Amino acid sequence: MDTLQNMRVFARVIEAGSFTAAAQSMNSTTGAMSRAVSELEAHLRTRLMNRSTRRLALTSAGERYLKRVLQILADVDGAEEEASGAHEHPSGTLRMFSFASVGQHYILPAIAKYRALHPDVKVELTLSQRMPDLFEGSSDVAVVSAGTLSDSEVISHRLGSTFSILCASPDYIDARGTPATPADLANHDCLTLQTPAFPAREWTLEGPQGRETLQISGPVQVNIAESLVVAIREGMGIGMLPLYAAIDGLRNGSLVRVLPQHTLQHTNLFALYASRKFVDAKTRTWVEFLRAHLPDVIARDEALLKEITQQQASGKGAAPSEKKARASR
Repeated sequence: MDTLQNMRVFARVIEAGSFTAAAQSMNSTTGAMSRAVSELEAHLRTRLMNRSTRRLALTSAGERYLKRVLQILADVDGAEEEASGAHEHPSGTLRMFSFASVGQHYILPAIAKYRALHPDVKVELTLSQRMPDLFEGSSDVAVVSAGTLSDSEVISHRLGSTFSILCASPDYIDARGTPATPADLANHDCLTLQTPAFPAREWTLEGPQGRETLQISGPVQVNIAESLVVAIREGMGIGMLPLYAAIDGLRNGSLVRVLPQHTLQHTNLFALYASRKFVDAKTRTWVEFLRAHLPDVIARDEALLKEITQQQASGKGAAPSEKKARASR
């Protein structure tokens, strides 16, 4: 019996959620996956998981065993990578996790530039709104946004900081007017964004008069910034958007900035990876690349926002094509 291979099968089955999905990812068969786990259970003389036609569930012994298996596999992979030169030359598959909006606006463009430097690295990017568990073994590196990070065993590198702004559509502003102060938001439809980092229905604005926290009650709430962009663009109300999600709409005139002297939700971007004995070259070089690349991208967006805000204040905020389209409606 190949115990190490059976460990890999067991871990992959749990990660994939089914024998069939695990078989597809390992280019094997469902029967082979099931036999490998059965052999492992027979060798250990204990049941690792309960199986049914609908789901798999780890037993208490299986939960304890999985934690040790993941650490063993990480050490074995690290030793093989070190011996094969992977710690010197970036190669292989880099499994990344990112919050959805950060991934779309910052990480995917960064991947293109990184792979131009390191073409031997393939990338598997998972986008989600949940905070990942790097010790479960499904990701090598995660990029998340948060005000601060709690104490953890993971290694973290701060990549930069950004913030959110309030936006509306030109049509909404034409119909409902422009709020002049944060208190005026009580007379407007406010759209909310649910994220892991901040409460959706509480906006903390920072402006010339200091910090002011408002409790928001709005008609629509979403959990992805790009969906909120659509809701705002359709004239449903005023919404708070991360700068990176708002910048394209501000640039083409489909969004306008509201209360331009105020910012919200100042947050940090972090790269995280599990602490382990071996950090391969692809992980190391990817984190180093992000630390050098992202601050420049964030600074570019902030400079563009400043320029657009100044144009909006002087009555030149909408792009010519957007102004023409609005005039024809």
